Amino acid sequence: MHKAIEEIKLFNKERDWDKFHSPENVAKAIAIEAGELLECFQWSADFNFERVCEELADVMIYCLIMADRLNIDSEKIILDKIEQNRKKYPLDKAKGNAKKYTEL
Repeated sequence: MHKAIEEIKLFNKERDWDKFHSPENVAKAIAIEAGELLECFQWSADFNFERVCEELADVMIYCLIMADRLNIDSEKIILDKIEQNRKKYPLDKAKGNAKKYTEL
């Protein structure tokens, strides 16, 4: 993921776009791009794989920009969240079950 972050930073620097990437603006961009990803599945389970990849990449790029702008270690927060989820969703109660942890 380090190479991707460096490429994103270079791309934005070359275009002088960092000034537009306040945490507030990036949070909005994440929500907008997530909506575009959701739109790929709006009317049926059939979807255009290439378009899904493009929209998913947009969401991920903005998430990485947000982490970088806030000096957050993306890998660390993901691993920390997985550990929290392990505690919320113990294997013996959650396996094969889609209920929220408060309902297990």
